[in-house]
Amino acid sequence: MTRTRKWLLGAGIALGALGLLAIVLVRLVPSDEELRRRAAAELEAALGVPVSVGALHWQLLPSLRVTIENVVTTQSQPIEVKKLTAYPNMAALWQRRLKLDRADLEGAVLPQLSLRQLGDKTPSETTQKTQEPPAPGQAQKSGKLTVDDLPLAHVAFRDVTWISRTNVRIGFDGEADFDAGWRPRTAQIRRPDVTPPADLALTRLGQEDRWEARINLGGGTANGELQLQSGDRGGLRLSGKFQPQGIEVDSALQAINQPSVVAGKASGETTLSASGVTAGELARSLHTTTSFTMGRSTLLRFDLDKAIRSLGKEHAGKTPLDAITGQLDTQNTSQGMVVSLSRLKTSSGALSASGKAHIANRKIDAEFSVDLVDGVIGVPLMLSGPLDKVQVSVPASALAGAAAGTAVLPGIGTAIGARIGAAIGRILGAEPAGGPRRLAPVEK
Repeated sequence: MTRTRKWLLGAGIALGALGLLAIVLVRLVPSDEELRRRAAAELEAALGVPVSVGALHWQLLPSLRVTIENVVTTQSQPIEVKKLTAYPNMAALWQRRLKLDRADLEGAVLPQLSLRQLGDKTPSETTQKTQEPPAPGQAQKSGKLTVDDLPLAHVAFRDVTWISRTNVRIGFDGEADFDAGWRPRTAQIRRPDVTPPADLALTRLGQEDRWEARINLGGGTANGELQLQSGDRGGLRLSGKFQPQGIEVDSALQAINQPSVVAGKASGETTLSASGVTAGELARSLHTTTSFTMGRSTLLRFDLDKAIRSLGKEHAGKTPLDAITGQLDTQNTSQGMVVSLSRLKTSSGALSASGKAHIANRKIDAEFSVDLVDGVIGVPLMLSGPLDKVQVSVPASALAGAAAGTAVLPGIGTAIGARIGAAIGRILGAEPAGGPRRLAPVEK
């Protein structure tokens, strides 16, 4: 047999093998329509809510990829995925292992309340609750395929919108590279089209479950470190420490589409903690504590002097503040985030104030003591009601007492001298008719 005939014979055998492989693939691999129906059924079973899938298709060349489009849950606020493209690892598939080299998410809407309505025990969560996360080199079984110890190497997402339980919409982009056991090696999350920049970057420290965190927000920074530890009964504990520096509060809150009541730069120290079995449980239990200080600031949409003069009937305006200190606590709960402000102290010219506030379900309940003679006189100031329609009140007894030379501290009646009482009356514009009354000196 000549060399040419041998070459032709070899080429014919190769072409025949490719043709046979193509026939086998056509017969063994389901059609796009069948895959779409299967995907919808699997998602519905896993999530516990009806799911529609607009399209699903795969292609072998130039690289194996599977694309799923227009995934929508049937809920009052549907979860939507516009387009998700996954790139399976061919070598792993030949070994019956499920491993994705990359996944690209382009467009999604994630309502917080709808996410909470999903099934409490998805297949992945059930596995995590009964087993420890797989160690490097191990794999989990999932049906006919085994899940690789590194199921996803890289993910990128853009045009993702988070809708809070109070209907606040926040868009973000980002990407992440993973190590085994779903540990991020690097991760970035950023708010697009926000000035000054608002973003978070994580970098894993070696092979430990510790990450350096760098945050840009409100023209300042909040850098620190996060640590993940195994807790009791197979759970996880997340902890962290950050150092907020020079963060403009008003700008920072605007970056997450939240209104601010104060403008000024804040610095301090923040600790973070959470516990749970799954990532969702960690997020739902997240608690932060921040001790902060602010220099010259402005209390927005609230005139402290006007509120006291009018007994809370009028308070529109602004209040320049010399300084603010306090502690801010946030706690995620099943009913949303609860914000507590304590040990608050501030001053504005001749006035100073201290107090505390509690915010939940977009409602505030706050108590302040406004001092005209620091440390001696406390005029109670109460704030309550929805954040967009706060009710302010100053007890009439406090104003009358101030004009008469008596200030009412919490639970204590305190008499003060005539000169101080008259001065307070003049400041509040509530001096008794006929001029100030002469009172006997305070008995010691």
